[in-house]
Amino acid sequence: MTTGTDFWLLGGLIVLCVGLGYFVRLIVAKRIGATLEQKIKVELEAARTEAKEIIIAAKDKASSILVEVQKEERERKQEIRHLEERLAKKEDALEQERLNINVESDRLKKEFQKIESLETDAKLLREKAVKEMERVAGLSREEAKGALFRELEQEYKDDLKDSIVKLEKDRRDQVEAKALEIITSTIQRYARDHVIDVTTTVVELPNEEIKGKIIGREGRNIRTFERLTGVEVIVDETPESILLSSFDPMRRELAKIALEKLIKDGRIQPAKIEEKVEEARLELDSRIRKIGEEAGYEVGILDLPKEILFLLGRLNYRTSYGQNVLQHSIEMAHIATMIASELKLNVAVTKKAALLHDIGKAIDHEVEGTHVDLGRKILKKYNIDETVIYAMEAHHEEYPFSSPESYVVAAADAISAARPGARRDTLEKYLKRLEEIEKVVNSFDGVKQSYAVSAGREVRVFVVPEKIDDFGALQLAKKVAGKIQSDIQYPGEIKVTVIREVKAVEYAR
Repeated sequence: MTTGTDFWLLGGLIVLCVGLGYFVRLIVAKRIGATLEQKIKVELEAARTEAKEIIIAAKDKASSILVEVQKEERERKQEIRHLEERLAKKEDALEQERLNINVESDRLKKEFQKIESLETDAKLLREKAVKEMERVAGLSREEAKGALFRELEQEYKDDLKDSIVKLEKDRRDQVEAKALEIITSTIQRYARDHVIDVTTTVVELPNEEIKGKIIGREGRNIRTFERLTGVEVIVDETPESILLSSFDPMRRELAKIALEKLIKDGRIQPAKIEEKVEEARLELDSRIRKIGEEAGYEVGILDLPKEILFLLGRLNYRTSYGQNVLQHSIEMAHIATMIASELKLNVAVTKKAALLHDIGKAIDHEVEGTHVDLGRKILKKYNIDETVIYAMEAHHEEYPFSSPESYVVAAADAISAARPGARRDTLEKYLKRLEEIEKVVNSFDGVKQSYAVSAGREVRVFVVPEKIDDFGALQLAKKVAGKIQSDIQYPGEIKVTVIREVKAVEYAR
């Protein structure tokens, strides 16, 4: 049992411990507070010191900047003063120069007035002397001049005649010799190979089996190909090759591209033939455009519109008496350039006129008009300089020669056409006959397309089925044959084949 005395002793001991702990804590807290206060005071003093140093540094820097600015300002002011002094001196010099010019101008005016006065006096004295001479001679000045000329003419009439004839002959000989020298030099300076275009194109085949695919079952593939391209396909005994025959070089090129695409694809059937022929048309257009651009670069003409360049490229697939028209035009441009340079004429106009002189031949034969008239219209449409048009329009003498350049273009045309081996008349007549056959056939109503094949011994006529029925096709064949017989001269006979094809297309969706 705990007694009351022990209880009070224990309570007092607890109170004593609590009080002792409080005093100890209070002492520790006071020491910590004193330490923190001292630390804060030290840091505050350090901050004040640092602030003072910053302010002092800023003042020093501001002072140095101010000194620098004042120095620059003094230098600028000094430079401005120098400029002002130089300007003032220049103004003084200009003013002095102006005064000198005015003085010189006044002096020249006085001298000019003196000269005018002297000229007037001299004129009066001359007129007075002439009148005195006329009075003494009894003849006027014009009468005296006429009498003197008549006397000289009678005395030296024969000598003058002989001299004039001799001068004319010598001059003509000199001109002809110079012209011969220029033309001979031009021909020697420009030498180009000539290749006569023929009417067939050979397509190489990878193997003999492909011939059967090209012909197709019962010949349907080859018939479709010939109908779409207008080219006759000749499959003969020649190993690994097929012959494409047509008088139109563009048709042959189109057929060659299409056939090569079909061979590469391997799937040859009517639908695929139509697809490849259309692809070939697009590729041929791209080739034509590129050929035209290359022709312009070759002769150094770089400012032609793209439409003109395209027509120029088409000339690569046109012939004139067997001569490639584009090569003929390029050759003419070079020859005309050399001649114009020798004669000191406008080289740019002459060169461009020579290159574009046959541009009208690039338009299909369905367009009416001579190639010169068509060429003039084309060049005017695309705003080609009129001097170029005047220079090109006279090369066949359909229009008068209106400039020296037009004579040069005509001469270059004759030189290029007359080069040995450049042209072949027989081939051209043959090609013209084929064109005439197609033109006659196309004049009938309902004809969609016509192609002269087999060297002109056959013409295939494709009609619009909605306009011509089967009986009408028979009648059309007779009419076409009669028209050809009456309008065209040809050896042997011409077979007329009228083809009426109906195609129905629908899509399952």
